[in-house]
Amino acid sequence: DVTGMTIYGGVSMGNQISSLRRRPDVIVGCPGRVLDLMQQGHLKLNSLDTLILDEADHMFDMGFLPDIKKILSRLPKNRQNLLFSATMPKDIRHLATDLLSDPHVVELADKAPVSTIDHALYRIPEKRKRDLLHVILDRDDFDSAIIFTRTKHRAKRLADQLSKAGHRSAALQGNMSQSQRDRAMRGFRERTFDILVATDIAARGLDVEKVSHVINFDVPNTPEAYTHRIGRTGRSEREGIAFTFVTGEDIGWVRATERMIGSKIERRREEGFEPDQEARSSSRSKNGNGRSNGSRSGSSRSNGSRSNGSRSKPKNSSSRKSRGQSSSRSRR
Repeated sequence: DVTGMTIYGGVSMGNQISSLRRRPDVIVGCPGRVLDLMQQGHLKLNSLDTLILDEADHMFDMGFLPDIKKILSRLPKNRQNLLFSATMPKDIRHLATDLLSDPHVVELADKAPVSTIDHALYRIPEKRKRDLLHVILDRDDFDSAIIFTRTKHRAKRLADQLSKAGHRSAALQGNMSQSQRDRAMRGFRERTFDILVATDIAARGLDVEKVSHVINFDVPNTPEAYTHRIGRTGRSEREGIAFTFVTGEDIGWVRATERMIGSKIERRREEGFEPDQEARSSSRSKNGNGRSNGSRSGSSRSNGSRSNGSRSKPKNSSSRKSRGQSSSRSRR
């Protein structure tokens, strides 16, 4: 049988060192803790035959590239290397060039959300975001949700506010210890919590069944992160709903994201919630024709959007990609 173990920081090394003594076939680990155990002599990879770097661009964003290079310098030269990355920025291309020899490249060109996700935008002033969120969470089609915020502080504060409002919510953000993150994730999977308020630390690699909604309380930092975030719903051929709250400052992000996915994102309106006036005026000034992103002036619809938030059949589709952490395999 193939044996394996995980290595990650935020917890005691004792159990991990004990597991390493049993010489597992497969090790799945985070770069920082892997490097620590290698430097302390507990993890010896001189017989390693396969190295896999998954989510390479995400590890680079988190500052792990120096650790990865140190790990690579200590591995046997005769090995198979595999690299997976959702995007290929310059630094990751350089890493791929140094790491891979005459590689076979598989590239998924479709960047649009999968067809099982009904995704749309709500133009909303910042001060009304929480009010609109409560309306969405009170709908009959709501079962569970991952809500993304821009900062750790906003994630913690929003989770606390939702809990005080009677929702079963938990935060998942970078200031939490590993045991606190594990407790939050276990509670969400077991439905002790039905709302997880997260930063982008949870945007990739998070696989929870039957998440009915993803809500971008704040827009992602990049257009590429949009598909990763909303991909937490609509999994395993189930239908999912993803909404993004857009203020006047986010118009540039909207245009860049629509260019990336190759289609316009549906605009929706909720009765009692007027679109952000700043967003409307910003779009007019840039379009120069008194229209906002193709919407009709004076109409309750915007680019075919619906005013009541009802479901429509999603149109976009894409291939899926496996996710995980960097991993290595060594022989016994």
